[in-house]
Amino acid sequence: MCRLFGFRSVIQSQVHSSLVEAENALGSQSSDHPDGWGVAYYINHVPHVIKSEKTAINDSIFKRLSGIVSSQTVLAHIRKSTMGEVNILNTHPFQFGSWTFAHNGNIKNFLQKRDELVKAISPRFKRFILGSTDSEVLFYFILSYMGDEFDISDRNLKIDVVMKSVQEAFQELIKITGDVCLDKKAAPCENFLTFILTNGHVMVGLSAGKKLFYSTYKNKCRDRDTCPSYTAECEAVSQTGYVNHLIFTSEPLSGENIWLEMEDYQMIGVDNHMKLNFMKIK
Repeated sequence: MCRLFGFRSVIQSQVHSSLVEAENALGSQSSDHPDGWGVAYYINHVPHVIKSEKTAINDSIFKRLSGIVSSQTVLAHIRKSTMGEVNILNTHPFQFGSWTFAHNGNIKNFLQKRDELVKAISPRFKRFILGSTDSEVLFYFILSYMGDEFDISDRNLKIDVVMKSVQEAFQELIKITGDVCLDKKAAPCENFLTFILTNGHVMVGLSAGKKLFYSTYKNKCRDRDTCPSYTAECEAVSQTGYVNHLIFTSEPLSGENIWLEMEDYQMIGVDNHMKLNFMKIK
């Protein structure tokens, strides 16, 4: 299966360590996930998406990009294909406007269910499906429900509104696909719907079949004496409901961050003010 990384922070930060240098960084994991990579990073509210069908660990562009990216919002993905050929159109993250999306999983019997899923997608999104993956269809399926509930171009969306819309989309999704497989060791062809979604301001992660870990604080921040944004939430569980960073990863990364495994059917997100929200979607 694929590997995910999502980063949202109150300050612009480099993610080179997480993508390249850490003991189990995304790049090193690509030796087992060789079917392409993609990184989306936001500058002035605009997503810059760079993707390749090459293996990240062998791709000089991935290493170069990882070294220069400094952003408040980053979404990265390395692919091990279960559906769709290996090409640039099938590489994550997928993008529509300011929204980017990366999926770790598989829709079981996708080819038999594709027409029903696509039928539920709004015409405004349907024509932008360019690849052959279940993940891209899943992205536009979710966007369709969001677009029916609110203006998806709004930068000041409340996190509970976004998560409620994603929950409704998920509940309709499993009526078509069947329930999620919770056996983490099951065959890749089973139903797994773990993903990360962001518009650069809001970011949500959903654990649905494949593991997803999150971190909102560190043992000790190396920049605690110099960072102007340092608060108690940087080194402890938030008592205010707001955090300075939220990171998602398929596997805990080495370093100072404290990692917690998300529960099955749990969704976690932050809004543009870094208000943290938790939701059980089933």
